[in-house]
Amino acid sequence: MSDSYEYLDNKYTYTDPKTGVLKNLAGITDSDALLFFESAAVSKRLQELYENPLKINGINSLFEIHKHLFQDVYAWAGKKREVEISKSGKQFFPTTYFEHAFLYTDSLLSDYKNIPKNNKEELAEKLAKILDTINYLHPFREGNGRAQREFLRLLALEKELILEMNPPDNERIYELYMKGTINSDISILAKLILELIN
Repeated sequence: MSDSYEYLDNKYTYTDPKTGVLKNLAGITDSDALLFFESAAVSKRLQELYENPLKINGINSLFEIHKHLFQDVYAWAGKKREVEISKSGKQFFPTTYFEHAFLYTDSLLSDYKNIPKNNKEELAEKLAKILDTINYLHPFREGNGRAQREFLRLLALEKELILEMNPPDNERIYELYMKGTINSDISILAKLILELIN
């Protein structure tokens, strides 16, 4: 079974039909060059969110984060994907039902906001549920992981907690994060988040 992403995009909404590279604002046609450009651009924008945190007001804030992070790279930054995505034979949430899923996500966020900031265990469990939900939604064509990790960091910050889901060079944390998100294992994610929040 393939561990790569598959996209149902017969109209080439996001990719150049000749190169297969994502259409981008810089006109880059080499995938490695795009990866480098995207990484540098997103790192700069991420730093801006560290300096000026965005308040999470619901699922729409996830779209604001994505738009901020990828605004220099993709014209569709911050917009819902229009294609179906699967990974390892498992489909992510169908685009036709997004609106219902967004309402559900907002209800999870409302529950989270009502948890006292000193109840780290309950906060970690709710953050794990939110992470699992938005990962399954995978609402963007590219950049879902980076947007969702920043979304969680900002949610934790609102409870005066520091949550770094991307510690540099920590393979164990990366592996647990991937195992939890790929397998939709909320217990793994909750334990990981509880370990990481300060």
